[in-house]
Amino acid sequence: AAASKWNLLTFDTEEDVAVSLAKYTAELSGKFAAERGAFTVVLSGGTLIETLRKLAEPPYLETVQWSKWHVFWVDERVVPKDHVDSNYKLAVDGLLSKVPIPTDQVYAINDTLSAEGAAADYETVLKQLVKSGVLAMSTATGFPRFDLMLLGMGPDGHLASLFPGHPLLNENQKWVTHIMDSPKPPPQRITFTFPVIKSSAYVAMVVTGPGEASAVKKVLSDDKTLPLLPTEMAILQDGEFTWFTDKQAVSMLQNK
Repeated sequence: AAASKWNLLTFDTEEDVAVSLAKYTAELSGKFAAERGAFTVVLSGGTLIETLRKLAEPPYLETVQWSKWHVFWVDERVVPKDHVDSNYKLAVDGLLSKVPIPTDQVYAINDTLSAEGAAADYETVLKQLVKSGVLAMSTATGFPRFDLMLLGMGPDGHLASLFPGHPLLNENQKWVTHIMDSPKPPPQRITFTFPVIKSSAYVAMVVTGPGEASAVKKVLSDDKTLPLLPTEMAILQDGEFTWFTDKQAVSMLQNK
């Protein structure tokens, strides 16, 4: 049942993925800017930002309504914003510094707070944006409904900072929570919870290269042996989940 809820797009190369991903993101930007007057976009870390590079080039640089964008992070390392491990820094260096999104519409974590404090503060920011109408709410779930989440997956099948076998997989009340013992360094992070991810209108899961091929096989095959990987659990309540992959990423899938 899960696979039927996912659209799988496979391209020859990472370059082809980048071209298609930019077109897809730009089209959704236009749709939500027209419908809502705002476009709420959630970024992750890893190689995703590099794959979004085409958005900072013509024609998108000139045609996307960047003034409508509101940018968030699905997870963040609790480090200063100029730290090499910061997802914010990665996104600014690779994309956000190259496109004219108003700086007050880019929502970084408060890097002066503890992990627990930063998570609570980020949730407060989201709730204020719901009140002001920038961020939609899901009538189905009662959690915020982001227009588009641009996500990646780790070799272990994790997404955001939701790791296999971790208790945070079961968090179903908070919008944003913190983790002190991430199995992947750095250990302290904040992360959106599953109910928020599952409430999204659109999710693009971007996986390129051979590093995640075995996880892709587990997630996208019919083999649903337990325990499920976190990405296998990311079934949207009422949204569209599309995989953007290259041939290397799906190299272990049968019938690919």
